[in-house]
Amino acid sequence: MKHTALIMAGGRGERFWPKSRLDLPKQFLSLTDDGITMIQHTVDRIKPIVSEEDIFIVTNENYADLVHEQLPNIPEENVIYEPVGRNTAPCIGLGALYIQKKYEDAIMIVLPSDHLIKNNKLFIRTIKDAIKTSEQKENLVTLGITPEYPETGYGYIKFDEKEMYENAYHVEAFVEKPDVETAKDYIKTEQYLWNSGIFVWKLSSILKNYKEYLPESFDTLMKIKEFIGEEKEKSVINEQFPKMESISIDYGIMERAKDVYVCPCSFGWDDVGSWLAVERIQTQDEFGNVIQGNTITVDTNNTIIQGGQRLIATVGVEGLIVVDTNDSLLVCNKNSTGEIKKVIENLRICNKLEYL
Repeated sequence: MKHTALIMAGGRGERFWPKSRLDLPKQFLSLTDDGITMIQHTVDRIKPIVSEEDIFIVTNENYADLVHEQLPNIPEENVIYEPVGRNTAPCIGLGALYIQKKYEDAIMIVLPSDHLIKNNKLFIRTIKDAIKTSEQKENLVTLGITPEYPETGYGYIKFDEKEMYENAYHVEAFVEKPDVETAKDYIKTEQYLWNSGIFVWKLSSILKNYKEYLPESFDTLMKIKEFIGEEKEKSVINEQFPKMESISIDYGIMERAKDVYVCPCSFGWDDVGSWLAVERIQTQDEFGNVIQGNTITVDTNNTIIQGGQRLIATVGVEGLIVVDTNDSLLVCNKNSTGEIKKVIENLRICNKLEYL
């Protein structure tokens, strides 16, 4: 069966402000030492088993130039534009229609565009295991990351170790982000995995589940399907897509579906959710600092500095995030990265939209 990939690239990456902006969001930035952007990494990662002509990108029309500039080998007809952001279930459903237009049925690998993975060979091996499971019956497969510590910022997947299919386990439940003590309990049981947001299934399987669990969204998708490749395609999508319920694929389908399996994996996954991820993916100096740009540091420890040509000097500081751009400077305590979104909110309230 044909292998295809759908890369979701419509996010705004607000927690990476001020580098991530409306016109240049996180997935189009390079946050690694190699200078390769996150979406480029995502495409390169899956190429061993999916050819570029079978890689599809779902994004916002505002990012059309960025996609074509950074991914010139992806066919133009494989770039799909959402008129508005409606969460992952509508995004994946729309992508499935375009793949189905090209192939009646196929394996569909769904990937976020802003994750990083250190061991690509293990990643591909896990994807191949997931494909084997998804080819059987109408199984929906997700990848679950073996927890390394009691993380409270991720959802978890509980699996049944007694019910195995190929190299995947039957999913008992998807659970919300826990508190620290609950996360510690999850790890002790060795029956919980981090929810990676990476999925593998047949087109026929996932669309059947849309019809069963999101029937109104499915009906809307079928209205759109009639016009894909036709003159009215864009106008119909602009009219119909915003009508779909804004819901994640986890809530909408995965938590309700019956034949859901998870492949446990450990390949150096990072969802790069905030500036704190930089110290996991870039080299730290002897003082625990991660430094980029023109800097002088004195008695500076455990600090992230992301600058450019302008000199940044720090003296006697610890546990900070400093991000300097042409028009904005962020200074943030590392314990307060979750509050960066409030800066975005205040910029909107103050009508300082040029900084978004």
